[in-house]
Amino acid sequence: MSKHVLVLADVREGKLRNVTFESLAAAKQVAEGGTVTATVFGSFAKDLAEPLAHHGADKVIVVENGELDQYTTDAYFQAFKKVIEHVNPDVIFTGHTAVGKDLCPRIAARLGYGLISDCTHIEVEDGKVVFTRPIYAGKAFVKKVVKDGVIFATFRPNNIPKEEPDPGRTPDVEALSVDLDKDLLRTIVKNVVKKASDGVDLTEARVVVSGGRGVKSEEGFKPLYELADVLGGAVGASRGACDSGYCDYALQIGQTGKVVTPDLYIACGISGAIQHLAGMSNSKVIVAINKDPEAPIFQVADYGIVGDLFEVVPMLTEEFKKLLSEQQ
Repeated sequence: MSKHVLVLADVREGKLRNVTFESLAAAKQVAEGGTVTATVFGSFAKDLAEPLAHHGADKVIVVENGELDQYTTDAYFQAFKKVIEHVNPDVIFTGHTAVGKDLCPRIAARLGYGLISDCTHIEVEDGKVVFTRPIYAGKAFVKKVVKDGVIFATFRPNNIPKEEPDPGRTPDVEALSVDLDKDLLRTIVKNVVKKASDGVDLTEARVVVSGGRGVKSEEGFKPLYELADVLGGAVGASRGACDSGYCDYALQIGQTGKVVTPDLYIACGISGAIQHLAGMSNSKVIVAINKDPEAPIFQVADYGIVGDLFEVVPMLTEEFKKLLSEQQ
């Protein structure tokens, strides 16, 4: 049975995040010949209609409003609620990002929808949409089905394969005017000060090089940044490294930090506490570098290197440089 699917585009600094394209891929799978509609907010919204169409959107609803350039809960809530009421979809998808985590439970509660959050897999079985999501900090997985009403779900980045863009697709663009109720806007963003690096987005990086207390200092993260730069990846950290002042908490991966699912996760000087594993154990390939052969991180690693990270990481960096230069 065909369905009408609505996808909320996740935008950062005027650019679409990869998880938006992953949500569109899931939408096409679920639509089963129905319509996939994407919606995007901000003064730049019209410029993003084309890439949304290239990645599977049949229709793009743009809400061109400068007050939506930066995410705030109240403004996005008003805009997204109006789009949902305008579209009346059977299914709603978006990314399980900071925006999705904050916005979607509010929308679901207000509109009386069920919400399945942090999904890592989706399939259609006998006409039913089945979602898989982790529980107990990734130690187990459950399958969920929405029996009645609108299907509403968020997807963990880097888990749903996005489709190759089709430049031949042209967007059917509809402009929707949303007049925000100023009395309901409790927060206004005046300025954004970035503390994290300008590199690859940590939650969407295909390669993550992460450091723990074993890096010993802020200076100790330099070899990790060099390796990540060669691999086109991002740098992360354990809570222990953040608590020790070696790096900013924006890099923290774990139960109380970010959750990542890269193709390659390189853990340097990380013991492997259960709280850290909750944020990276679903990585496709895990490489652990630690001087302690009994470190718990080796229990989840696909490959383990027992050695001093300050010797091993520079060696890896040089080898990857050689391999990549040979491939060019």
